[in-house]
Amino acid sequence: MTIFAQLLTSFIASAGFAILFNAPKRALWQCGTIGMLGWILYYVLFAHGIDSVAATVLAAILAGVLSQISARIYKIPVIIFNVAGIIPLVPGGLAYNAMRQFVEDDYSLGIQLATKVMLLSGAIALGLVFSEVAKQLGDRHRKSKRTRGSMQ
Repeated sequence: MTIFAQLLTSFIASAGFAILFNAPKRALWQCGTIGMLGWILYYVLFAHGIDSVAATVLAAILAGVLSQISARIYKIPVIIFNVAGIIPLVPGGLAYNAMRQFVEDDYSLGIQLATKVMLLSGAIALGLVFSEVAKQLGDRHRKSKRTRGSMQ
């Protein structure tokens, strides 16, 4: 699949899920863009030999940071951008294959795939938590600078 096709499909997937989750119409472009940028980072890192879990963490951090920025600019709750932004990273096909292996009595492969699904899901959560912590630390730093500046 070409890079253009990756860009297009990840944008459509993210914007489509934003529609399903009743995101405001004015946020659909941002939701699609955040998902697209997160997916492209993952795709490029993975194509260059980075482990899929590490690539997912970095892509989720990017999606989370962009979500924080968009939420502040557009005055829309960050969850709208976060949910749409991580949709391309969700390992749904891998989870399906894991369950299929269990149904077909191939427990060894099923456990391997389910473990990978859990690692990838944890990587997404870790990336979103990291971006939230970074935002809160930045807010705290700005607040302390303001209070120090007003005391002088």
